[in-house]
Amino acid sequence: MVFLAIWWAWMGHTWFASAFDTDDTPYRLKVLLQMIGVLVLAAGVERAFEHQDFGLITLGYVIMRVGLVAGWLRAARADTAVRRTARRYALGIALLQVFWIGLLAVPAHLWIYGWGVLIVLELLVPWWAEGAGNTPWHPHHISERYGLLTIIVIGESVLASTLAIQSAVDFGSLPASLLQVIVSAPIILFAMWWLYFSQPGHAVLSSSRRAFLWGYGHFFVFASAAAVGAALAVVADHAIGRTEISDLQAGMAMAIPVASYLLSVWFVQIRPQPDDVICGRLFLIATVAVLVAPLTPFAVPVIAGILALTTALVVVSVDRRSRASLA
Repeated sequence: MVFLAIWWAWMGHTWFASAFDTDDTPYRLKVLLQMIGVLVLAAGVERAFEHQDFGLITLGYVIMRVGLVAGWLRAARADTAVRRTARRYALGIALLQVFWIGLLAVPAHLWIYGWGVLIVLELLVPWWAEGAGNTPWHPHHISERYGLLTIIVIGESVLASTLAIQSAVDFGSLPASLLQVIVSAPIILFAMWWLYFSQPGHAVLSSSRRAFLWGYGHFFVFASAAAVGAALAVVADHAIGRTEISDLQAGMAMAIPVASYLLSVWFVQIRPQPDDVICGRLFLIATVAVLVAPLTPFAVPVIAGILALTTALVVVSVDRRSRASLA
């Protein structure tokens, strides 16, 4: 839920920035306001997890979205070609922020249901707004922004796994099971980075319909990449006996987010490119293999091996296709 709030606020800013190439003082002040909202939201994460107190997170989210409303109102005033669309964006986003604030008054046991309704409405705002006329966007710019966030999220997973392994080492022992995690973690994360960028994202963005599927589908790419960092922390703790879960459960904690990542990257980056059937099959086979890996005694190293092999085969496939197109 927390990740969805961060991702959706980022989505709105990214597509707005691609539609309107502005970099003047009002635009930068809008970005400053959104940055303040991010900081407030981040400050409320612990309260949400520990006490189910969503007040500070809601405030941070609303601040970020108010900045976007200001941007759309400015676009409506300055660009007659997209005025109706911009007004719809501003109205839809602003109205939902009122509902988010009102949701804080709902009893705690009913809050989750209101959250589910409002999230669906948030996701429908662009679809409704674009019905009045499509805003412009640049495929290469959008692809670059998404690629940068993918790198950032994988980087956060690198940090999470580093801290977890450091904590495990400081715990006093260095068993073979922990050494396996230490060796496997960078291989898994490096392969995730390589596989995402094995195909150019901008080639998929050939229509508004594809852009919606590609853009929304990336939530699962980002969320699963972040979950891999949490999974590495779990298996590091399990390796030194600080958890009360079985080997199979620890292996599945690692396998599920990795498989989700492979499947979501296949869906948004590989599947829409029918001329690369081999890469698509490699991703799907790897997804199944990763889910089976926890049945072995060495789940994490096996997952690392599967990703390394998949990356190598994808590199060979892409290289052959490139040489064939040049021949």
